[in-house]
Amino acid sequence: MNVSKYNFFIFVNLIILFNSLNSYYLAQTKQNSIIKLFCLQSVKEEMMKAEMLYSEEIANETCDCYYEEFTQTASHQDAKKKCKLETKENLNHNRKI
Repeated sequence: MNVSKYNFFIFVNLIILFNSLNSYYLAQTKQNSIIKLFCLQSVKEEMMKAEMLYSEEIANETCDCYYEEFTQTASHQDAKKKCKLETKENLNHNRKI
């Protein structure tokens, strides 16, 4: 009888652990998608202001960069500045080829 109670206890704890991890990753995914939506819109507006042809590929690369930098530095301005500069350098490099 004690073994079955022990196994049940372990099983319940594993379910609780799994649910808490699942909730954490779901929250991270939602946060990423919300940030990405705002970022994509911002990149699109910036490209239009600069009278550039909007490229979904460039926008996605820029926003992926932004999200990675933001999660590492927790600074919106630093992430924005770094990724904007990287995108600009990549565009200039691609034009020379």
